[in-house]
Amino acid sequence: MVTNIVIIAAVVLFLGVYVSWRAGRLDRMHTRLEAAHAALDVTLVRRSSVALELASSGLLDPATSLLLAEAAHEARGGTQSELTRSELTRNELAQSNLSRALRAAFAQPGFRASLTGKDGADEMLAEIEAAAQQVFVARTFYNNAVAGIREARSKPLVRLLRLAGKAGLPEFFEMDDAPAAEGGESAGADMQRLAG
Repeated sequence: MVTNIVIIAAVVLFLGVYVSWRAGRLDRMHTRLEAAHAALDVTLVRRSSVALELASSGLLDPATSLLLAEAAHEARGGTQSELTRSELTRNELAQSNLSRALRAAFAQPGFRASLTGKDGADEMLAEIEAAAQQVFVARTFYNNAVAGIREARSKPLVRLLRLAGKAGLPEFFEMDDAPAAEGGESAGADMQRLAG
């Protein structure tokens, strides 16, 4: 009789520790997601700011400047944490449009050659390329965090005991962030990375 009580108490204690550990892990994953979300917001704003600076620098022809400025202005919408799902979809589309505008500008024949010797052109191009790369990295970290949380929240114990609390299920941030390459068409978001 005493042995049974000790075994039951040990099992209950073990289950309590395990559930507590699982809930803490899920909480840490949500905290990591919030940090990745903030980093993505910062890099998106930085990329649109640099694109707007490039458009207003006088280095580009008027048509390209107008196209780039319009796309950059559209992409400077609200931060993701403030957006509803439909607004988030519009933001993803605006960010994709900015990527396409940058690719269209960089894909013009002789684009880099036309900027050679212009004051500040090399620094501006390096800054826009660095910002685009940072967006890709930040989006990858964010989407990996979302995938991890979705996988952890799909476990039966987490669903049964509602360990996620009232936190909403996070959404992936999908956008066309293929790199801008001179003189060539891009295959679209992540296609070069997946094919290569």
